[in-house]
Amino acid sequence: MWLVVVGICSVQLGAGIAKNLFSDATPTTLVWLRLATSSVVLVAIARPDLRGRTARDWQVAVAFGVTLGLMNWAIYQSFQRIPLGIAVTIEFLGPLALAVGGSRRARDLVWALLAAVGVALLGLERGHLSLAGVGFALLAAATWAAYILLSADTGSRWAGLDGLAVASVVATAVLTPFLVAFSGRGLDQPRVVVLGALVGLLSSVVPYSCEITALRTIRPSLFGILMSLEPAAAALAGILVVHEFLAPVQWLAVACVVVASVGATRAESRLTAPVPD
Repeated sequence: MWLVVVGICSVQLGAGIAKNLFSDATPTTLVWLRLATSSVVLVAIARPDLRGRTARDWQVAVAFGVTLGLMNWAIYQSFQRIPLGIAVTIEFLGPLALAVGGSRRARDLVWALLAAVGVALLGLERGHLSLAGVGFALLAAATWAAYILLSADTGSRWAGLDGLAVASVVATAVLTPFLVAFSGRGLDQPRVVVLGALVGLLSSVVPYSCEITALRTIRPSLFGILMSLEPAAAALAGILVVHEFLAPVQWLAVACVVVASVGATRAESRLTAPVPD
C-alpha cells in the first residue's frame, strides 16, 4: 500500500518541480525531457525483445506511445495555465469515466453525478481558471482513459516492461519534431536539463516501478481506491512546491471527485469480483 502512496507523491512532486521551471522552459521541453529520461531508463532496464513481433503488436505499442506523449503534453500545458490540484482533478475524470462506464447498475451513476458536481464547483472560482487550461486538462482526461485501455492491450502483447519501454521511445520520437519547431526553449540551460531529467525519474520511472511492485501484493480494487488520492495529492503538491492555494469551494470540488472515484472503484470491484465456490 505504501508503495502506491510513494508513487502518487513522486508523480505530483515531479509535476510541482516541472511547473516551477515554466519561466525557463516550455511545457513541451519539459515533457520531452521527462519522456526522454524515462525512455533511456526503461530501455536499459527492460532491454525489449523486438524479434518476431506482429504488425498488430507494433500498432498497439505505437498507439500506446502516441497516447502517452499526448497525455503528458496536454497535462503540462494545463499545469502552465491553472493550479496543479484543479488540473489533476479534471484529468481524473478520464479514469473515473471508465470506472462508471463499466458499471451495469443505474445507482452507480450517482458517482458520475457527484464528479459532475465537483467539476461544476471548480467553475465557481473563475479567477483560478482559464478556458485553455481546462481544455487541456480535459484532453489529458480523454487520453488518460485511452492510456488505461491501451496499457492493458500492450501488457497482454509485450512481456514485462517491454511495451512501456517501446511506447516511451515512440512518445519521445513523436514529440521531437514539435520540440524543434517551437525552439525547445530551456534545453541550453544545464539546470533545466538536470531538473527535467529528475522530473522524468519522479513522474515516470519511480511511480511505475512502485505500482508494478505494489500490484503483486495488493488487490487491484485497493490499488484503484488508492489512486483516487491523486487529485488531493496534486493539490497538496501545489501548496508545498508551487505555493498555489485553493479556495474552500475548490477543495470541496476535489473532495467530490475523490469520493466519486473511490465509490466508482469499489462498485466496479464488487461487480467484477469472482463468485466464491
